[in-house]
Amino acid sequence: MVQVSVLGRSSLLPAYLASIRHQPCGLYVIGQIGLSQTARAVTTTRRKIHSSSTRPSPPADQSATLATTTTTVINPLPVEFPVESPPMAKLSPLSVLPLSTVLRTLATTSISSSPILLPPSLAAMNTLAHSNRAVFNPDKNPLLRWFLKKTFYAQFCAGENAAEVRRTVDGLKKIGFTGVILGYAREIVLTETQTRDLSACDSGPIAEECVRNEISPWAAGTLETVRLAQPGDFVALKFSGAGRQALYALKNRLPPPKHLRAAIDEICELAVQRNVPLLFDAEQTAIQDGIDDWTLAYQRRYNGNASTPGHAIIYGTYQAYLKVTPRTLAAHLAIAAKEDFTLGVKLVRGAYLGADPRHIIHDTKTDTDAAYNGIAASLICRQWGPVLRNPSPEAAEGKAVQFPRVSILLGSHNLESVRRARAIRDSAQADKGTELGIAQLQGMADEVSCELVSGSQVEREKADKHADVDVDVPKAYKYIVWGTTGECMKYLLRRAYENRDAVARTRSGRDAMWSEVVRRARGALGFTA
Repeated sequence: MVQVSVLGRSSLLPAYLASIRHQPCGLYVIGQIGLSQTARAVTTTRRKIHSSSTRPSPPADQSATLATTTTTVINPLPVEFPVESPPMAKLSPLSVLPLSTVLRTLATTSISSSPILLPPSLAAMNTLAHSNRAVFNPDKNPLLRWFLKKTFYAQFCAGENAAEVRRTVDGLKKIGFTGVILGYAREIVLTETQTRDLSACDSGPIAEECVRNEISPWAAGTLETVRLAQPGDFVALKFSGAGRQALYALKNRLPPPKHLRAAIDEICELAVQRNVPLLFDAEQTAIQDGIDDWTLAYQRRYNGNASTPGHAIIYGTYQAYLKVTPRTLAAHLAIAAKEDFTLGVKLVRGAYLGADPRHIIHDTKTDTDAAYNGIAASLICRQWGPVLRNPSPEAAEGKAVQFPRVSILLGSHNLESVRRARAIRDSAQADKGTELGIAQLQGMADEVSCELVSGSQVEREKADKHADVDVDVPKAYKYIVWGTTGECMKYLLRRAYENRDAVARTRSGRDAMWSEVVRRARGALGFTA
């Protein structure tokens, strides 16, 4: 039986009352921290292998060959940081959403935040996600499929076919989103026993079965996803969906098997042709080292600065809740600097809190928040800091690894982190030439997403009025998957578990939707806000 992981993204922090002070670009973390004098060096970035107390560190031949340059200390980061950034938009950003979406989200978050309604709902969804009985399979039970498509599926998923997906994506872009992160829902999450008993499946009838029933469907679905995406969109790619051969190779840090390698190559080439960046998702610790190896190899091939410097086609995913992430990312940045390619970085808080060993995860949510905010600030400024430290042992002597070019996608449901990222981007020391997008999951954190969208509209209006002013428009995205209702059940279950684990954020979303319903009702009755 496959065990579905529990997402552990941090819940929304309470809003603080202090107003922001715009300072030179610094690492915005909770409270105060002391910063060493760090040099700001500019060049190009890339990514490498996750290491932790349970993972081997990056190989010596890679971690030791760091690109270094003698630098002088410039623009030291401030010691004190604002505890809150101002709202990015107008008072009622949720006004951009259709009423049907507001009501459906209100119902979903009300269930997810209810200690009475949530447990039976999770039990029912767990049965639907894992049962082999036809009556519990939405793809074989028309009545069940109809109910799910009108409720949970409609809340979180894009559609079952190209027409439905395009209609959903067009609707999001009409609201004002820059684009979407589109993913194919097929995925596998291993239990401990399955992880231990994995075999290569690379010979005889079983190999043919793996290619026919696992690799080929995954490749076809992912290729179709790239075709459905438009320039400006992203495509999320989850290697575990390719089945047993992929999982065995990843667990043992082997190169992709022949048939899988051909499939990945075809997907990457199509992504290049369509200019649709690929996000290689992070997964369970058991296979993450292998994912990092593959990501680094494909970034070397497709993110070179000779053609389009500063524009990544391949992104790796970094989970801030892992204690090792700053060190891992710093090593990858050093490799990118040395080998002259752009490091595509998708930064999230964490996706497998229920599956990853607890001891490799930060002890508190505050620690995770500080890691996330500190890493984000360093990336936006392309500057080493107290969280994302210069990996060179000689950095204290003024010999620093140059910070390479990066393309950044921040995935966060935390309104404070999103506002801080935007404030840093607007500061004087931010590298405005660095690609930056901010994303939330479809059906979740709409109060965060819509504030970004409204902020984008405000900046566009400024640009229209002042053509001679360089305006940085926030790029807002929604992560959304597509596939049959049955294929999406494991994804939907993960969303339900995430809402359970982030009760404060879920309640915040519920309250925001209720306030929006009340605001619209008052407006319809002629009352002013």
